Amino acid sequence: MKSKRILFITIAFIAITCGLTALRNDDKSFEISKQLNIYATLFRDINMFYVDEVNPGDLVTTSIKSMLKSLDPYTLYYPESEMEEVKLMTTGEYAGIGSVISKKGDHVIIREPYKNSPADKAGLLPGDVIVAIDGTSVKGKNTEEVSALLKGQPGKEITIKVQREFEPKPLEKKAIREKIQLPSVPYYGMVNDSIGYIYLTSFTDKSAADVRAAIIALKNKGASSLILDLRGNSGGLLDQAVEIVNFFVPRNSMVVSTKGKVKQWDKEYKANNNPIVPDMPLAVLIDRASASAAEIVSGALQDLDRAVLIGERSFGKGLVQTVRDLAYNTKLKVTTAKYYIPSGRCIQALDYSHRNPDGSVGKVPDSLISEYKTQAGRKVYDGGGITPDIKIPAEEFARITQELVFQDLTFDFVNTYALQHPHIVPLQDFKVSDELYNEFKAYLNKKGFSYETESQIILNQLIKAAKDEKYYDGSKKEIEKLQQDFAHSINRDMDLFKDEIITFLTEQFIQRYYYLEGVIEYRVKHDKEIAKATEILGDKKAYTDILN
Repeated sequence: MKSKRILFITIAFIAITCGLTALRNDDKSFEISKQLNIYATLFRDINMFYVDEVNPGDLVTTSIKSMLKSLDPYTLYYPESEMEEVKLMTTGEYAGIGSVISKKGDHVIIREPYKNSPADKAGLLPGDVIVAIDGTSVKGKNTEEVSALLKGQPGKEITIKVQREFEPKPLEKKAIREKIQLPSVPYYGMVNDSIGYIYLTSFTDKSAADVRAAIIALKNKGASSLILDLRGNSGGLLDQAVEIVNFFVPRNSMVVSTKGKVKQWDKEYKANNNPIVPDMPLAVLIDRASASAAEIVSGALQDLDRAVLIGERSFGKGLVQTVRDLAYNTKLKVTTAKYYIPSGRCIQALDYSHRNPDGSVGKVPDSLISEYKTQAGRKVYDGGGITPDIKIPAEEFARITQELVFQDLTFDFVNTYALQHPHIVPLQDFKVSDELYNEFKAYLNKKGFSYETESQIILNQLIKAAKDEKYYDGSKKEIEKLQQDFAHSINRDMDLFKDEIITFLTEQFIQRYYYLEGVIEYRVKHDKEIAKATEILGDKKAYTDILN
């Protein structure tokens, strides 16, 4: 009798639970149906009654993008017209002329033609102002619109009209579109006789193969230790990150796991193969722009005590996105899970699920940050990116240096110089001489270069407030004295901060004449993080002490 009563109570409990679950599911289904019905009727009435004609496609796309923006920056909708962007994101490949373009004032300009690209072969140069593409004026268009005109069917000729400095009339350049493959490893080489260097910029479907090829090539050149540079790498495909970690760690090592609301996203990713360099000393460089897959690689190697991390704390993106097919050849890139590196930590820095009343997103508070342990027992933490083993803070530049870059004056000067001097000395011999630096100063004077220091900006705000509040006349002498004290001389500042200005100017010259590969080759010899990595890898005891 007692067992029957228990059975009855159990059945009743299960029935009530199922009923409540069904009720909750019904409530949710009703709410979804209700909101979709509201949206449909609203859209119908806007389309019928709005005073001006509306484009239904644009209206829906705008509403979708606004809706997704309220979730996180990584959940994105791609209409059919943006399928090339999806392809570029996953493969690093697109069909076009192979050039970076940017907005400059009211115009779109050629910023950087890739070496040996159609743009480069056609003779397009940095600084060229794009006037028209295949007879279509680009006046008033933004970079996305101009980019769409430059891309298209490979093998097809395209005519680009540009205005170039010193040329009285626009020039017409003909380029043949090609499939452009952006390399995920634009450079690798030897730092010295025993240390190899690999610069990895993205995680596309070819990244692991590119890194593997670079490792093997460097080993053949005599590399006995390695620097992997992930600075500025914003991430990409998770499986490529796992494969790259596998080059350095034993088979079956846990690399990363993911957990989502839907069980199908709960996965574990392990090293499936034997490593190709299991014992090679490794230093990994990261900065505040290293994110996502770059953090999986650096974080997993740190948690497994396989590499010394050097640089700044990384970005802190612990979210995983999945690309899903939608109707009419559209796609959705949606955040489906959080990832956890081998120590068990999630390094997501911003909490998008709990926004502030004004809609802003706050960082994970210190009170919620937890301590974890690496395989060897070193302390590591979640909730805010990957903290390197050796911290090297970002360099702070003088206001004049910042303004020269922000106002694009180093770029403009180098382009003007290059049009008058088509060739310079070999890369290894190039330096900005005093004569060239004085030429730059004269150029700035001719252009009327000016800027305000932070202290001048604050003082001007103080003067305005004093005048508004009728205090200025009584403090006029003191304020004028402050103005004199805070006044700056551009010539004096150009001399005072000459070294850091020359650093930027040198890189601009090298990029103009020797492309991106030249800039990286220059940085390998002059970069402080690479110098520190070289020092640590050259000191076996220091390297081992950090990892232990």
